[in-house]
Amino acid sequence: MNKPSLRKTWLIISLLAALGLSLGAVNPAWARGGGWGCMNANVTPEQSAQLFDLKQQFMNDTAELRKQMMVKRTELAALWQSATPDQNQIQAKQQEVNALRDQLQAKRTAFRLQNQQICPQAGTGRGGGRGMAMGQGGGQGRGCNW
Repeated sequence: MNKPSLRKTWLIISLLAALGLSLGAVNPAWARGGGWGCMNANVTPEQSAQLFDLKQQFMNDTAELRKQMMVKRTELAALWQSATPDQNQIQAKQQEVNALRDQLQAKRTAFRLQNQQICPQAGTGRGGGRGMAMGQGGGQGRGCNW
């Protein structure tokens, strides 16, 4: 493979990795159908409808932030992949990613507080599921340095 096509391949891989990370960053439990915080609690149909609307509103409100985060992470990955990575550019781009992450975290906190108002019996947990890195294959493997 020549250098331009190798770069394109790495760029595509980076884009796909950033997409996967950004989708999982919001709340991995939602991919399993959970993430409500009231998943195992006894909720009324009205509470269930309110929780659904709240989640939908959160997803709509954060769509642009999640999109920007994915773009910034892809740009950051491209900076790291360049032949001569520029430390200043990488640090500036990382600060942009961090600022977006902080905004998303603030919205997530507000969402969780509203969720708890609708379903107080939820407590402070994250809902059902085994949690991150639990179970078979959850450990660090070869090439996983974070």
